[in-house]
Amino acid sequence: MKKFHIIILLLMLTEYVKASEDNTFYDQLNVGGFSSAAITLHRDAKAEAAINELNLLLSWNNHSRLSFFSELEIERPLAWNDNERYSRKESKLDLERLYFDYNLSEVVNFRFGRFLTPNSRWNLFRAPPLMWTNSRPLATSRLFPIATNGITLHGALPFKNVELEYKLFTELLEDQQQDNNELQFEHVRGARFSVKSDSDIGISILSFSERDAFNGLSGASYRMLGLDFVTNLYETEISGEVFQRFTSKGKEGGSGAYIQTAVPIKGNWYWITRLESLNRPNEGSFGRWLIGATWRIKPTQLLKFEFSGGSGDQPEAPRGFSASYALFF
Repeated sequence: MKKFHIIILLLMLTEYVKASEDNTFYDQLNVGGFSSAAITLHRDAKAEAAINELNLLLSWNNHSRLSFFSELEIERPLAWNDNERYSRKESKLDLERLYFDYNLSEVVNFRFGRFLTPNSRWNLFRAPPLMWTNSRPLATSRLFPIATNGITLHGALPFKNVELEYKLFTELLEDQQQDNNELQFEHVRGARFSVKSDSDIGISILSFSERDAFNGLSGASYRMLGLDFVTNLYETEISGEVFQRFTSKGKEGGSGAYIQTAVPIKGNWYWITRLESLNRPNEGSFGRWLIGATWRIKPTQLLKFEFSGGSGDQPEAPRGFSASYALFF
């Protein structure tokens, strides 16, 4: 994200505060964050441990039409493995989110800045203290852009006993820097519609171009359909997502899916199972299975143990055993 884009957003907030007659600006700031640490024993017997991330959340809201939110991440601030021992080489500073919300009504709202691409439920709730597992499904990180720099029109419409939500979004500024192993996307635009009641069901459509991984030039253009849901059946949480991509010529462009269950065992312990698949052009197909147990220590803290296996190697989804601890602060 270009520096001047960040500066413009911050200046907008500064000028708004100066124009306000309310002198309690700092009282309206909320500061928090989350972090997680994990130990992983890979299937090939290699071991590693790391603080996965340290994220700072900053929000401002004076109960007017305008509000502000930002998320700054220090990725893997400290890591250890069998070869390099302790290392900070993988540490990176990322601006995950930085946006303004302008509220006209419950039905019409505008969001401007850098936000998580709202076409996937998992992508919107991907903070480790909110996730049952240490790893995210491959389909939610390898098929579409995780974040978008642009504008969103969103809102909610109550209808009988359900709530209808919509999000329409488009990219205004391309990412200027990519991390290692990060896929590069551009020309992003899409929409998501969801129905919320006892269950949450969402449908999304998305169009984008994926840059060539070797030279960074614009590659194929894709259209993608998505379906996500979460529901409860006899206290068991069942969730899943399905994505199908098509090229601009209507040909197969990749796909992915997962289904996951969280079954209460005893107290605040839950038994977790997940099956997932991923198919990417020129990379082939991957399958994953995961079983584990998660202890909800507090509403803001999770302790997770999981075994995962399947086909293919992916840096964000290692096969083997992992144990992790995640918390909000």
